[in-house]
Amino acid sequence: MSVVRIHNFAISLDGFATGEGQALDTPFGHAGERLHEWFVGTRFFRAQDGLPGGTVGVDNAFAERHDPGIGAEIMGAGKFGPPGWQDDPDWKGWWGPNPPFHTPVFVLTHRPRPSIEMEGGTTYHFLDATPSEALEQARAAADGADIRIGGGPTVVRDFLADGLVDHMHIAQVPIVLGRGVRLWDGLESLEETYTIEAVSTPTGVTHLTFTAKSQ
Repeated sequence: MSVVRIHNFAISLDGFATGEGQALDTPFGHAGERLHEWFVGTRFFRAQDGLPGGTVGVDNAFAERHDPGIGAEIMGAGKFGPPGWQDDPDWKGWWGPNPPFHTPVFVLTHRPRPSIEMEGGTTYHFLDATPSEALEQARAAADGADIRIGGGPTVVRDFLADGLVDHMHIAQVPIVLGRGVRLWDGLESLEETYTIEAVSTPTGVTHLTFTAKSQ
């Protein structure tokens, strides 16, 4: 069976995965780009934009695990667009006409709309569904490949709470946000069901990997 994975999901030292005040010009609220500076500086990320250079150390090694073997992604409404995007029939996500997913993407929203086919193999499907229901549809679309849970923090938390995540990579960034949306609230004793490993890097980022003990 396909594996449910989370990759390169960044949080602050105090556990926030996005800041307060999300809007069209501030996708991560007051956090700005600080949670993702380590990622955008990697060779992997720069290559996605056709740019040379980038870091090639531990951060890049984790970043490179993002895509291989993924056949579908599940994301929340807050990742797909700013607050109120459901009222804009022309909104097609942050990523332009050729999004970086190149797979079916299932967007969880209480206001579904018809599917949107984009360039490069990405098709957005909009679901009002529970995590297990969304996962069932994503697995069917992935045709045996793995499923990536793309975020945001509320969606990741819901999938963890339901015991649906097999492997998770969290990048803990050395900043304190103080407000926003936290990842860990309501989750307890993950160490009982996951094997947890930590790798620290010279950039100050700590890479935490969670592997389900049933795997």
